[in-house]
Amino acid sequence: MSDPAFIAVDWGTTRMRVWLVDAAGRPLAERRSDEGMLTAASTGFANVLNRHLADMHAPAGLSAIVCGMAGARQGWIEAPYVDTPALLADVQAGAIRVPDQLRDTRIVPGIAQRDPQSPDVMRGEETQLAGIAALRGPGKHLVCMPGTHSKWVQIVDGRVIGFGTWMTGELFSVIARETVLKHSVGGGALAVSPQNAAFADAVAASLANPGSVTARLFGLRAGGLLFKASSEDAAASLSGLLIGAEIAGAIERFGKPKTAVLVGSGLMYALYEAALGVAGVSVVQADADDAVRAGLFEAAKRCGFV
Repeated sequence: MSDPAFIAVDWGTTRMRVWLVDAAGRPLAERRSDEGMLTAASTGFANVLNRHLADMHAPAGLSAIVCGMAGARQGWIEAPYVDTPALLADVQAGAIRVPDQLRDTRIVPGIAQRDPQSPDVMRGEETQLAGIAALRGPGKHLVCMPGTHSKWVQIVDGRVIGFGTWMTGELFSVIARETVLKHSVGGGALAVSPQNAAFADAVAASLANPGSVTARLFGLRAGGLLFKASSEDAAASLSGLLIGAEIAGAIERFGKPKTAVLVGSGLMYALYEAALGVAGVSVVQADADDAVRAGLFEAAKRCGFV
């Protein structure tokens, strides 16, 4: 077994992941925790990280590269945003050193879009993007990164030209739990399937007329009352309406590609793959975990850790 060359950390708002990585970029050990930025801000980022590293028996002098919300204003130390257009290689090379640490610890900055008409920011996604080899080279790409707050990113020749954030996942959660639709969706929110015909029908409806989405939402409640529609169908329709509206908005902003890079895995990936298929867009998959580890490896190389 090879020796660890550096420590890689993906620090989100509510969760964190830590890896010991060898000189070839292979993970040797991994820890996952619910101690995201919200927790670590009160207990201490260094305390949280050092406890995990001690459990992993990490060598004392090993350097660490960190991405995500540890670099936010409320995080460990603010890593100022790099403005678009942003070359991914330059973003990674600009990792900020955390002062007063025994080990060399650096945080990758996020990217800001300082457009008054469409202001936006990302932290963590820039590292995933840099970990997808095809995006660092020549060519034009449209990338879809599903999640609580989905990101769509336009990349040309390794440079982030523009991007947008859609709060689709959070909207689904709030609507399903906190609005009148909770009576229709109910437990079906946990069983949304891309194979459900109601999902594809809802995606198609949103793509055809994005402006009708809010009216169609109440139709889910009426359908349950009048036609005994199941909670599974209601949940699939809710998901399809919101994801379809997101895709319609992204196509309006960035244009319709023949192929999009879809970052993710599991159910969320399957839902977006199916929805993009309804829109006539094929996908190339990039696994999110592999991408962030590869991106942190690229950043470690640029910081001289490898």
